[in-house]
Amino acid sequence: MTTMPITVLLADDQELVRTGLRMILAGDDQLEVVGEAADGVQAFDETIRLCPDVVLMDIAMPRLNGIEATRRIVATGSPARVVMLTTFDRSELVYDALTAGASGFLLKDLPSARLTDGVRAAARGEELLAPQITRRLIEEFTLASGVRPPPGYELLTEREEEVLVLVARGLSNAEIASDLYVSVQTVKSHVARMLAKLGLRDRVQAVVTAYECGLVRPGEQPSSHPSCPPDSP
Repeated sequence: MTTMPITVLLADDQELVRTGLRMILAGDDQLEVVGEAADGVQAFDETIRLCPDVVLMDIAMPRLNGIEATRRIVATGSPARVVMLTTFDRSELVYDALTAGASGFLLKDLPSARLTDGVRAAARGEELLAPQITRRLIEEFTLASGVRPPPGYELLTEREEEVLVLVARGLSNAEIASDLYVSVQTVKSHVARMLAKLGLRDRVQAVVTAYECGLVRPGEQPSSHPSCPPDSP
């Protein structure tokens, strides 16, 4: 049975960059570049027209920057996962991109294999953050504005809140399952319900939310709640 390729839209105002990205992605038979955009307006229009699985979005583009283009794409309800691909490692840009709805953030100087792996991870809805910068960013910017529980937070069960904390620690489903002594499928169900109740697109947004609502704080090592009984596998 043939697996459908992951479709990708390239959005960057530099043609040479788009050409390089296209060549890298062409080397992976699981990925297919279906379109390109030279500015944020085109990126928005082409995303709506082509419905790609993943958009590789530059931040600094003419007419409309990548962050605002991402915000508009997410506002339409598009299922496309937007990954910010940029040379900038500036705290405010990364945080703005994540809160706009980006599913990840990658620097342009990463190895080719990391890029293709990142695109596949984004398409699967997995967390796609550079660990060395994003945890610091989230702590710095979300807690500076104070704790504010997101809409739907009161709907979370104790176990779903627990899973949210573990997702914020960067644990995979398998690691969470091991920590809570439940099956991976049970964890997937908890994650899906948690995201739905909070109105979140993916695990990246869950990480941001965990910091915003104060479940995770700078200098703390978040842990599961020992008083919670384990689920049945």
